[in-house]
Amino acid sequence: MRHLVFAAKDGDSGALEELVRATYGSTYTLAYRLTGNDEDASDVVQDVYLRAWRGLRRFRGDAQFTTWLYRITANCSANQLARRARHRSEPLGDDVQPVEQRPEGDPELQALRGGERTDLEAALAKLPPKLRQVLVLRDIYDLAHSVIAKELGISEAAAKVRVHRARRQLRDVLAGAAGDAAESSGLAPCEVAETAEEPETAGALRLAG
Repeated sequence: MRHLVFAAKDGDSGALEELVRATYGSTYTLAYRLTGNDEDASDVVQDVYLRAWRGLRRFRGDAQFTTWLYRITANCSANQLARRARHRSEPLGDDVQPVEQRPEGDPELQALRGGERTDLEAALAKLPPKLRQVLVLRDIYDLAHSVIAKELGISEAAAKVRVHRARRQLRDVLAGAAGDAAESSGLAPCEVAETAEEPETAGALRLAG
């Protein structure tokens, strides 16, 4: 991919098209995870490639091109959610309804075991957008707190606090799901706990990425 990046920087339109084709799926998957719906994700992806095209000449190659795109996607997603909140008067809070994720756009996500993947994706979708954003960027895409803070327009301390809150809330959601499963199966919660250990949140999410 590196040769495509530098060819595109030199004005090769064919190389640019190849870059878009090579990265579109992962860019859309991240945008969808951050915004939670098709319409916003599609708008974000358009903004991402427009900004990438305009800023490509300034890309120095210090980081991987995909990491650079992740950062742009995080920033564009945050802007899109802010616009959506203003236009629809929707707070970015706990009242946002869960949405169905789209794992078919992410081959690595499909490779994860079905049950655990479904549980994690469903639990992730239930988080408020501000918490879902930082958790996805930190624990799936492995971006540093400083990078997350810069792209979301918050302090590094706030990014760390949100990650901590998001992990705790995700564990609570997963624990609640386990309790529901116990009730429907007729097992006591302690019996369910004995049959399967709760996954370590950050590690399990990295598998899901």
